[in-house]
Amino acid sequence: MSVEIDWLAFLSVFAAALIGAVAIVAFYALGLRMLVRAGRVPVVTPAEFTDAITVLSEKEIKRAAKQAQKAARKSPLTEGQKTLAFVAALGCFALCAAAVIGGILLIVLGGGH
Repeated sequence: MSVEIDWLAFLSVFAAALIGAVAIVAFYALGLRMLVRAGRVPVVTPAEFTDAITVLSEKEIKRAAKQAQKAARKSPLTEGQKTLAFVAALGCFALCAAAVIGGILLIVLGGGH
């Protein structure tokens, strides 16, 4: 019994996975950048776990939120530019979601094989 590997199929799957991963990370990073440009800095309060290595104090969380508000006020963009940046951020996040859903559908539906 011999096992043969279709190397061309393996390379095409590898290339698709690599391109998909790079595209998702790039669009997510660009979406976050556009969100910050729009003056909507995402401040995420960390969940507190008893076994966490680092837990932020209330003072640190408030300081981060204050810095985010200060950065939003310093933006040199007009309201129209901020709105455009926000729409671009939503578009980037939508592309990320579409890529993930498309990948899941490709796996579930079999991709033609």
